Amino acid sequence: MPIKVAVVGAGSIGFTRGQVRDILAVPELQDTRFAFTDINERNLEMVTKLVRRDIRASGLPAKVTATVDRREAFKDADYVFSFVRVGGLEGFQTDIDIPLKYGVDQCVGDTLAPGGIMYAQRTIPVLLDFCQDISEVAAPGCVFINHSNPMAMNTWACLECGHGVHTIGLCHGVEGAHWQIAHVLGLPVEEVDIIAAGINHQTWFIGVRHRGRDLTGKLLKAFESHPDMSRTEKVRIDMLRRFGYYSTESNGHLSEYVPWYRKRLDEIEQWIDLSSWINGETGGYLRVCVEGRNWFEHDFPNWMKADPWKLGPGNRGKEHGSYIIEGLETGRHYRGHFNVRNGGCITNLPPDCVVEVPGYVDGNGMSIPIVGNLPLGCAAVCNASISVQRLSVQAAVTGDDTLLRQAMMMDPLTGAVCNPPEIWQMVDEMLVAQAEWLPQYKKAIKQARKRLKSGDLIPTREGYEGAARLHTKTVEEMEEERQRQRKGKT
Repeated sequence: MPIKVAVVGAGSIGFTRGQVRDILAVPELQDTRFAFTDINERNLEMVTKLVRRDIRASGLPAKVTATVDRREAFKDADYVFSFVRVGGLEGFQTDIDIPLKYGVDQCVGDTLAPGGIMYAQRTIPVLLDFCQDISEVAAPGCVFINHSNPMAMNTWACLECGHGVHTIGLCHGVEGAHWQIAHVLGLPVEEVDIIAAGINHQTWFIGVRHRGRDLTGKLLKAFESHPDMSRTEKVRIDMLRRFGYYSTESNGHLSEYVPWYRKRLDEIEQWIDLSSWINGETGGYLRVCVEGRNWFEHDFPNWMKADPWKLGPGNRGKEHGSYIIEGLETGRHYRGHFNVRNGGCITNLPPDCVVEVPGYVDGNGMSIPIVGNLPLGCAAVCNASISVQRLSVQAAVTGDDTLLRQAMMMDPLTGAVCNPPEIWQMVDEMLVAQAEWLPQYKKAIKQARKRLKSGDLIPTREGYEGAARLHTKTVEEMEEERQRQRKGKT
């Protein structure tokens, strides 16, 4: 029997189309039944048209159905992928703009810091609803594969309160950093073996080997001397210099998880690089997401005119999801890095937290080896974030706004920038701004509105754009840029 793969948040074109391509690259999975679901009917329709065209052009037997009825999509599913962004880009905008008024300058704001904490409050209740549906209508043993950030918090909540659904969190940060390490060492990536362990977006390369030779201690010099990465990865290099190990996440991401690099607004520019948003631009990910959404809606007819993707062996990305399914369904062995409950894998991190560690998949399931202790400094960085995650998860599940405020206070960047009264007021603003996505905080939001209307407020930087914010291009500007590029190629 063909397997059924449901995708919730299927309107996310990049993830959905790529995941279909990767699964259909496996010969035994080319008859997979895909069920797409999304609350955005227009995006769902566009993505479904594209994917069906790809499948038809490649002559594969796979089928795609699309529905706004989530439970119908989940019915009898063997695997469920989540690509949802609860609150959409409108909620995301408030994650960036409100903290800026209080001096908290984020690059991404989807994992830690005020943006990541509030993103968890919006997302966790929705994922728990998914888990309940999966437990009731999906195939027995259905695997829930979460790609939605904040990865560690979301996965933790599903493992803790998700009706026993087998949940795995997946991220591609290890793969990207693995490539960087091989590149600066001047080696083929397939020849560089790594052990990466920690928590999502703060995973450390505690072992880097080439043909049995340990190269971990050579990374600092290699990165410092690289002509491009010495400029674009200043935060990661400084962390490598002071903690001894390279971190998985991008310069911009990493800078907002720790208290040192974005605390003084006049110093931020010395730690970032504006050649790409991912290197530290204020609100950089929000900008590219807005531009990408607007461009996709504008340019969709041209997507349909372009050549369809060729699906099948030899056309596969590096995301873990298809490899996990292949291992479980065919018995082939796969090694990757997964977000799972710690359970003693990393012995100096709490056993109940979610860690990102090496794992193995085959027909017997997923096996997670014992990593042991992280280096003490690396563990300390992770433990600071885990405290924030624990408070945030419990706040999201219970609707306890005191836990939410404590999570904000314990957040490394927020605590480095704001005092307690400022944090309390910032949380009030974020609760009110995001009320439509926070049903568990109904009572707290009512009280927050009352306080904000009292007039007795701490002054903030109204309209502040941040230390390094770039202009969000209109569709017209992007079209003009595209035309210039076309002329330059002729």
